[in-house]
Amino acid sequence: MGNPGFSAISEAADKRSARCSCGSVEIEVFGTPITCVVCYCDSCQKGSGQIEALAKADPILDPDGGTAYILYRKDRIKYSKGAELLKSYKIEEKSPTSRVVATCCNTAMVMRFDDARHWVPVYRARLQNDIPPLQWRICTKFKPENARIPTGIPSSAMYPPGFAWKLLMSKLSMLLRR
Repeated sequence: MGNPGFSAISEAADKRSARCSCGSVEIEVFGTPITCVVCYCDSCQKGSGQIEALAKADPILDPDGGTAYILYRKDRIKYSKGAELLKSYKIEEKSPTSRVVATCCNTAMVMRFDDARHWVPVYRARLQNDIPPLQWRICTKFKPENARIPTGIPSSAMYPPGFAWKLLMSKLSMLLRR
């Protein structure tokens, strides 16, 4: 069945699957991702640590303290298998973000926002094939004290203008149904 307003054009475009470790939960993502980032913010570090503490959970944090995501528009993500096995975790009761975990194997799948953001960060390690390359390291001012951030892609203390531009353009494309 699909998401309301799900564009047929996006189904015909680039399609990838994200699966939990045991294969009981599957998410399909369609089209070109907005961007691929590693985030070092306090919230991502704490939330990733919270999930890693669950029984038999796979590691989420990179050795340098970052969490890798691929951002997709909300209208380009479909929970195709095992949606009933998903559980949201908040690092604090009033936190505006939830980390969504497949309870069958405690695998981090996506992050959700309580506000009206138009994108969904999918944990990059969950994608099964043709994983897009990283484009930015963001919020690096929060990295762990002794962490060495790899070079090779741009790093920004917070959110670089190009990152904000990609989010804005994806919102506009979504509104125009492209």
